[in-house]
Amino acid sequence: MDDACGDGTETDSDREANAEERLKRQRDDLRLLNQVMRHDIRNDLQLVEAYAELLDGHVDEEGEEYLSVIKESAHNAVGLTTSARDLAQVMLRDEADPTSVPLDRVLAQQVEEVRSAYPGAVVTVDGSFPERRVVGDDLLGSVFRNVLRNAIQHNDETPAEVDVSAVERDGIVEVRIADNGPGIPEDHREEVFGKGEKGLDSPGAGIGLYLVQSLVDLYGGDVRIEDNEPKGTVFVLTLPIYED
Repeated sequence: MDDACGDGTETDSDREANAEERLKRQRDDLRLLNQVMRHDIRNDLQLVEAYAELLDGHVDEEGEEYLSVIKESAHNAVGLTTSARDLAQVMLRDEADPTSVPLDRVLAQQVEEVRSAYPGAVVTVDGSFPERRVVGDDLLGSVFRNVLRNAIQHNDETPAEVDVSAVERDGIVEVRIADNGPGIPEDHREEVFGKGEKGLDSPGAGIGLYLVQSLVDLYGGDVRIEDNEPKGTVFVLTLPIYED
């Protein structure tokens, strides 16, 4: 029961109302930030990308090196705005209600998109993808996109090589995305997803992989990291097969 408030003391009802108001303001601020991220910042970055492309052939050899850095940084930043947009969408949802999506089509689309975005990388598919529907929603593509981009952006080999495979077993589909990069030490593998109380403040956490973890958890799946042979990292994602 609420205490009397004739002396100006805040009651339980007052505290609950104030907390709800703060939450509403925070959600409104997040919507505004999401709008700015999706439009203003993204548009400016795409303009930088476009003008950088126009400079091809207009700079000397030393300038080409600098121009390449500008292109890569702008391209990566555009990808970051996409991840931030998707994460905001997850946070703004009133209720989580995953349905089902075709695993093979979503994964194949993301493989093709990352091939186009990173023509210098070698992205191969091992076998065919299971033609099954898995638990997910319209953001499942973001899961694959962020893992694929991470495998290329944090790769120190030339060319970066990424191998994608998927198999069905025991009521799940397991997707493996392997790279030939520097690898991730076992004691840092939890941190790259931003797990724990600190969330995105955790050492090594990136917004893309934080989003991956958040969405996979929402779908009732799992994501883990293994060593690749002879070097590199394998991201292993398991997603439940959707049952009618």
